[in-house]
Amino acid sequence: MRVQIGLKCEECGSRNYYTTKEKSKKDKLRLRKYCPKCNKHTFHSETKV
Repeated sequence: MRVQIGLKCEECGSRNYYTTKEKSKKDKLRLRKYCPKCNKHTFHSETKV
C-alpha cells in the first residue's frame, strides 16, 4: 500500500512537491530537487500531506 507525502525544502520551508511511497518504508525520504522560491537545487525532506 502506498501513502501520499509532501516534499518540503530544507532551506526555505516551502512545500513544492507531492509524491507517494511504500508504507513499509520507515525512513524519511530526502531528495535533491529544484526549489522555485530559492531558485536553486536544494534538499527536500518528507512531510505529511
